[in-house]
Amino acid sequence: MKSQFQFDHIDNAIVRELRANGRATNQQIAERLTLTAATVSSRIRRMEDADALRVIAVSDFSAHGYNLLLEIAIEVGNRPTSDVANELAELPEVFAAHIVTGRYDINLLVVLHDFDELADLLLNRIASVSGIRSITPAIAIDAVKYKFDVAPISEDR
Repeated sequence: MKSQFQFDHIDNAIVRELRANGRATNQQIAERLTLTAATVSSRIRRMEDADALRVIAVSDFSAHGYNLLLEIAIEVGNRPTSDVANELAELPEVFAAHIVTGRYDINLLVVLHDFDELADLLLNRIASVSGIRSITPAIAIDAVKYKFDVAPISEDR
């Protein structure tokens, strides 16, 4: 198990710059923070190597023709939850699969192009996975918040 990465004020500043502009070059970040590009590069590499930073591109679902967002809660029985979750995670419509506590065992986040795909996904593809006891879908009717920089940066730690 990797030890917890300790961010310092320079690491936090680099992450803030990347959040503001994920396409910024190391040189551009260095100039904004009065550092060298080599320092920025080595800091980013160190954070990535520690699995403390991942620079990714995020696209809007609707820009790719996905008009339906669902949360699907799954109850599992007679099979290890992790096995069921891993099998469900292989479905191309599933963009997040979590093993959770509470009434349900697995929580999926799913995107579909339209309602015509819903019955096949729920009744055929998900329901056919061995070990599923119940499926409870919830269709998103409005996106109140849609942000991927979910890990808050805190310099108090």
